[in-house]
Amino acid sequence: MTARCPEPLSAAPPARLAGLRTILTDIDDTLTEEGRLPSVAYAAMEALAGAGLRVIPVTGRPAGWCDAIARQWPVAAVVGENGALWYAEDRANRRMLRWQAQEEAVRLAGRGRLMALAEVAMAAVPGSRIAADQPFRLFDVAVDFAEDAGPLPLDDAARIAAVFRDGGAQAKVSSIHVNAWFGDWDKRAGIAALFDALFEPLDHALPTAAFLGDSPNDAPLFAAVPLSIGVANVAPHLDRMEARPAYVTHAPGGRGFAEFAAAVLAARSEHMRENAA
Repeated sequence: MTARCPEPLSAAPPARLAGLRTILTDIDDTLTEEGRLPSVAYAAMEALAGAGLRVIPVTGRPAGWCDAIARQWPVAAVVGENGALWYAEDRANRRMLRWQAQEEAVRLAGRGRLMALAEVAMAAVPGSRIAADQPFRLFDVAVDFAEDAGPLPLDDAARIAAVFRDGGAQAKVSSIHVNAWFGDWDKRAGIAALFDALFEPLDHALPTAAFLGDSPNDAPLFAAVPLSIGVANVAPHLDRMEARPAYVTHAPGGRGFAEFAAAVLAARSEHMRENAA
């Protein structure tokens, strides 16, 4: 069956936007642009949170980043390392809640094998390198092809991922890294673990949830979340995706996220006006 072609965000039903309770979002090149978080994206997260929505970044970024994001951003929680862990700050009790998908002994046992496969992958694809954020990772290895390296073509990223898969690891291609790990999780599994622990079961939440992303490692959530949105820079990746977003923004990156947030808040305001009439 041919994958669906995304419609413009303007085609999303206002009633669906108005009824949202949870916003799940990738970070790199979905909230950020050229590696920076623009003020419009942060302000959009703050506005959504202020309106009572749960904003939850779901990222391939490392545990160390997730701790800082959970503490400092206007978010309800953050899922990191492509679903291997989640962090949520309990601000009332001044403590950080943490969960990980794998026992520590198993995690450590796979570390050497992952790094050995990374060396093979980097030898096969000259110009790639270990990601600068690797020291802050717990569960995966990230090979950089477009953040500080290259940028290299997506075909090179696919070759890196193939080396890991041939070695028995899972591998996902983001807009900047190839992330690989030994384990059976992905972004959807990490979100499900978070919701089971802190909120309602994920299947109950999905009808009032949206997900925003931009790259192939977001495909599991484009498939799982009915109201899925790609920011405009998802376009070069669509042919490589097993599942595509339902809608796409006009603007790329953080400005695309802000475009989505504005549409949600406008739909909520109109819904409240209609109910008050």
